Amino acid sequence: MDVTLCIRQRLSELGLDQKDLAAAAQVTESYISQLLARKKAPPAPGRTDIYEKFGKFLGLPPGELASLAEAQRKHEFQKRLADPPGPLFRECRELILRKCEPASRAEVQRIFEKEPFGELERLVARKLLDVAQELAREGLESEHLLRSMALLSDRSYEQMRVATLQFLDTDVFHISLEGCVSFLDPMIGSWDIDLKTFSLKMVINPPFAPTSAKRFEFVEVDVQPVAPNQPGFDEFLRDASLSGDATRGEIEFLRSLRFNGRRPSALYYYRELQSLRDPLHFPPVNQPGGPTNQSAAT
Repeated sequence: MDVTLCIRQRLSELGLDQKDLAAAAQVTESYISQLLARKKAPPAPGRTDIYEKFGKFLGLPPGELASLAEAQRKHEFQKRLADPPGPLFRECRELILRKCEPASRAEVQRIFEKEPFGELERLVARKLLDVAQELAREGLESEHLLRSMALLSDRSYEQMRVATLQFLDTDVFHISLEGCVSFLDPMIGSWDIDLKTFSLKMVINPPFAPTSAKRFEFVEVDVQPVAPNQPGFDEFLRDASLSGDATRGEIEFLRSLRFNGRRPSALYYYRELQSLRDPLHFPPVNQPGGPTNQSAAT
């Protein structure tokens, strides 16, 4: 059974109609109609609150509709996997290029045009979309922000919820012009990329985020082999009298310790934990003789 059939059957059993479901989910009746008519694919469970609202209204077990939707989406994805991805809409590309810092725009545009929807264009579009979707997801949980966005775009609250749900359900290969205009354009102030390091920086317009900028970088690091837990460390974790009040950060710090073949006892880890918490061992950074970096102890 797919998610659409499940919803239809449950509505019939309860003697309810699409209008009732739309009101419960705070979306338009048109959206419900298209969803139940299979004109719209079921949205991704991890990006929306709609299955929780549907399930509560229909009296279904928690997670049942989300599980059905996930299975249905995987089946549809496998069917489309062989199809080559299409390029962005011309208007979407123009909007993305317009947001690019002037100093980099000409070179970025040249690469975009030389390699239509190539690696660079996909990278930039995906990161811009990721950030905008993150902001939209936060907005979905804030009725005040969503109503403000609805007012700016001359939509009802329900229409704005539908637009947000649809935007959250898109990906870089299927983003629509409406999604770009309604979300990317007002949310992203500008972006820039270092073509040598592929460091990507974007400025976010208020009031969509508490911080005005985000940066994404690709950094080469040495991968250290993961050593198995020491027997003494395992014993330390099992003994609540030793490790019961240890924080996650403290546990990870103790786990990272290496001893060149030696095997410390559970008591060693307990004493190391107490030393880690002793402020006398970590004087303030600006104090003479103090350490220059306290990150390992936090």
